[in-house]
Amino acid sequence: MKTDELVSMLAREAGGAVARSQAWRRLVVALATGTLASGLLMAAVLGLRPDLAQAAQLSMFWVKMGFPLLLSGATLHAFWRLAHPGMRLQAAPAGIAAPVLAMAALAIVTLLAAAPGERTDLIFGTTWKSCPFNIAFLATPVFVSAIWLMRGLAPTRQRLAGAVCGLLAGAIAALVYALHCPELAAPFIAVWYVLGMLIPAIAGAVLGPRLLSW
Repeated sequence: MKTDELVSMLAREAGGAVARSQAWRRLVVALATGTLASGLLMAAVLGLRPDLAQAAQLSMFWVKMGFPLLLSGATLHAFWRLAHPGMRLQAAPAGIAAPVLAMAALAIVTLLAAAPGERTDLIFGTTWKSCPFNIAFLATPVFVSAIWLMRGLAPTRQRLAGAVCGLLAGAIAALVYALHCPELAAPFIAVWYVLGMLIPAIAGAVLGPRLLSW
């Protein structure tokens, strides 16, 4: 059998490409499941902050929530493009960098406006030792869902795709963790939240070639 005939036969047996709507449904189900599992894990192990209603009246609380939410959206865009062979990332990296740079800028402004004796507390808060590891821990179910979804969509750049899966999981986990975390200072968020999101991203980059091979 000639190569062209073999390719044609395999294409006929495959039944055509997966519909875009079906891929989106899988994406919504997978990420919703992972996010719900992360939220339940946070509630069971860490618990909601007791003053959540009062904290929600502060503008910085919504900045803290908005940061990982925007990063999740930008990373999801990169995730979708990496999941489809031949698609370029285009502006996706800039979209991911934008909220990180904005939070870093806010952190710098906050530190410059603070008295020298207050700057250490603004950076370290009271939970810096546990914050990044809690985010990485809560990212686990989202990471599993993201990897499962990415694997089913045939990525060709497995290491980068794995890193994006990890970053997406970390950003969603940071959003969930923000409902527990008592810290509101921009310098704290710019350092420890970002570190917490980088842990699953690095793990994804390391494991991507193995988990996403097809």
